[in-house]
Amino acid sequence: MTPPGAIRAIWLTALATALIIAQAISANARPESFADLAQEVSPAVVNITTSTVVAQGTGPSPIVPEGSPFEDFFRDFQDRNNGEGNRPRRTSALGSGFVISEDGYIVTNNHVIETADEIIIEFFSGRELEAEVIGTDPKTDIALLKVDADEPLPFVSFADSDTARVGDWVIAMGNPLGQGFSVSAGIVSARNRELSGTYDDYIQTDAAINRGNSGGPLFNLDGQVVGVNTAILSPNGGSIGIGFSMASNVVTRVVDQLQEFGETRRGWLGVRIQDVTDDVAEAMGLEEVAGALVTDVPEGPAEEAGMKAGDVIMQFDGYEVEDTRGLVRRVGNTAVGKTVRVVVFREGKTQTLRVTLGRREAAEGVVPAAQPGETEAPSEAEILGLTLSQLDDELRSQLELDDNANGLVVSDIDNLSEAYEKGMRAGDVITEAGQQKLSSISDLEARIEDAREAGRKSILLLVRRAGEPRFVALSLDAPEDEPQ
Repeated sequence: MTPPGAIRAIWLTALATALIIAQAISANARPESFADLAQEVSPAVVNITTSTVVAQGTGPSPIVPEGSPFEDFFRDFQDRNNGEGNRPRRTSALGSGFVISEDGYIVTNNHVIETADEIIIEFFSGRELEAEVIGTDPKTDIALLKVDADEPLPFVSFADSDTARVGDWVIAMGNPLGQGFSVSAGIVSARNRELSGTYDDYIQTDAAINRGNSGGPLFNLDGQVVGVNTAILSPNGGSIGIGFSMASNVVTRVVDQLQEFGETRRGWLGVRIQDVTDDVAEAMGLEEVAGALVTDVPEGPAEEAGMKAGDVIMQFDGYEVEDTRGLVRRVGNTAVGKTVRVVVFREGKTQTLRVTLGRREAAEGVVPAAQPGETEAPSEAEILGLTLSQLDDELRSQLELDDNANGLVVSDIDNLSEAYEKGMRAGDVITEAGQQKLSSISDLEARIEDAREAGRKSILLLVRRAGEPRFVALSLDAPEDEPQ
């Protein structure tokens, strides 16, 4: 028979061993170094240099309000420095990307290459190859490039971003501020972030992301791409630990379509919708606050199927509809031409409709003709503390933009405004609002109205300065009540 003291000693020894093992497992969960991982994936990460021919200029020209005492000074200064005339010249910009196949397909951000007429890919080895654009998707800011190599290229694969958890280790790789190949480490700070785009599904990370990192990969510890580094929120344009990477599950769908068709082909239902609120649910007799309330049914697939304004879409193609965002993404990910079952709540009971989906891109390409008697759109306005002017040939020349550039130029700014506090200055060009391109003052006003109708408290602007993009979120003031 074993003495009680011996049993106690064995028990204590077993407990100590278990604690040591637990500590070892915990230590293994926190890698001492990312060196092996960085060495493994670096050959598939690329630097991207783009070049564009612009009209002329020797640098960004300040925009001085008319009548300013400095107006003559800046005009004389510009005349002296433009002595060679308005000859075109080439400008360059930097970004990042990564190889996804041995035959040379490369993923990056659309904003990295969208205005380029030449794209040079620099590999980790120092080798350089020229790339062609296979296709782009501005809605998710993804572009697919292709290089012709005489040998198989190192490449990386995509992870299932739905398995990424808040707190997981990630590393970002790319070409920050043109410094060449660089690695930064952090964690997944949040999931399913929506900046303002229809198909947004961002992973938020505190891994340092700066200008030049755009288009680069966000890796998990298995060396798989969990996201594409796209944007930062920052008051000064530099990293403050709030970076966003488009989730890989969104990217893979886009890349597959770009690879097959050279363009995206998203499903289109053909309705205008809004979220169901508590009071709407009560008024309509809904048991749950869920679904998407149809506010309008223009000509399109839903109208042909018999959908009506006031219907609440409860199910789409076998999936429960929680809110408008989920429905829009589900429809967009469904094949064009597929006939789906849509369950709607109408007049106190459910009804099933069969809808054959159209193509969203084709629907968005239909531009209504101008109506007789329409007044000319304003070319300048004061919005959100910014004095904005629509781009014209003169402003494009001053800012060294190509002839096809569109957007709104900040010609003046209120020094007490939120926009000024967040680093916006005269000379900045706003090219997108709510991840939709801008070409006029009315475009921005419409995006602001859309955001307010959707219940948003801010709107996200894509701002470019000297060709470098960054996102700036500006708060929306509540509109004044209309007279009854």
